[in-house]
Amino acid sequence: MAAPASPSSDDPETLKALLAEERAENERLRQIILAMQRHRFGRRAESLPEDQLLLGLEEAEQVEAAGFADEENEPAKQEARRAKRRTNRGALPAHLPRVECLVDIDSTACPCCSGALHRIGESVSERLDVVPAQFRVLVIRRPRYACRACGDAVVQAPAPARLIEGGLPTDALIAQVLVSKYADHLPLYRQAQIFARQGVSLDRSTLADWVGRAAFLLRPVHARLLETLKHSGKLFADETTAPVLDPGRGRTKTGQLWAYARDDRPWGGSDPPGVAYVYAPDRTAGRPIAHLCGFAGVLQVDGYAAYESLAKGGAVRLAYCWSHVRRQFYDLAAASPIATEALSRIAALYRIEADIRGRPAEERRAARQERSRPVVEALEPWLREKLDPLSRKSNLAEAIRYALSRWQG
Repeated sequence: MAAPASPSSDDPETLKALLAEERAENERLRQIILAMQRHRFGRRAESLPEDQLLLGLEEAEQVEAAGFADEENEPAKQEARRAKRRTNRGALPAHLPRVECLVDIDSTACPCCSGALHRIGESVSERLDVVPAQFRVLVIRRPRYACRACGDAVVQAPAPARLIEGGLPTDALIAQVLVSKYADHLPLYRQAQIFARQGVSLDRSTLADWVGRAAFLLRPVHARLLETLKHSGKLFADETTAPVLDPGRGRTKTGQLWAYARDDRPWGGSDPPGVAYVYAPDRTAGRPIAHLCGFAGVLQVDGYAAYESLAKGGAVRLAYCWSHVRRQFYDLAAASPIATEALSRIAALYRIEADIRGRPAEERRAARQERSRPVVEALEPWLREKLDPLSRKSNLAEAIRYALSRWQG
């Protein structure tokens, strides 16, 4: 039997199909280019870049403050500015120690009649002060005692325990190095430079050894934190890549840093907030299964398929994240009215959440049923309607499928 003839290149229907496919491919490539341009030249954050805004405000306030040097001869303006500062500043924390300084007159003789002045009151003001960090040497003396009667007994108090046996640092210094490195993002070589300015010569490798030993001793605390979080009714999980040194290859390899967090403060929860980070060399499904062994409850996640393995037993319910759904459309909004409309509909949900944040759980649930549910129920058929005419290869179709495939969660 002869094979059917292939469609002629001048067949109108074939040409229309080829043209539609070509347009879809061109649109997909254009979206890729726009995404790359945004990644290369645009801001990364999807929300207001608060850090950059604060930097701009700092500079503006510094320029403004520099201009007030001309007010020294204008008491009215100075008093108005002091009143504004008092309004914005508020009270200094009560737990801070107070060091009183008496500023008194030179003579208690009346400047008019030379009679004796008597005290009728006082003015009290508070200023925030700081004692710059300084190093000191903790000298530990342990006297030894011997018995003159027998000559054999020698008694001495045991040496205090140290985090690093035979090492120089106290527990407080090691804690300072850890907080500076991990909370304040101050690399060890910069800390070594700070020490050197006060004449303390410490090599970066020495500081690295302290950090490694402290991390080993903190392992039980980390394990206890993760175990406590797993007893929560709901958790948030996410992972991100982390470059890891790969000795011998002259480059880094890609590891994964998993975060498991709980924070119910914005919703009036009583459980204390916490987050535990777990490193893994890969991103396989077995990692979160091992990390969350024993957890039962709601797990809020992104669209990574590895989390679905946790839900197979029924003990874990997955709750997907609107932020990740929104991100799919955010990347396309510059060139797609459909993506812009999707962002607008999702923004309505965010506004409702902003209104009810901090209210009791039942009140929030009632508000969501009344206000959020209609928005969500209208969004699903709208997405399906917009998906039908789109090419399956387009990024917009992929974004819509991402949302619809996780709709129940």
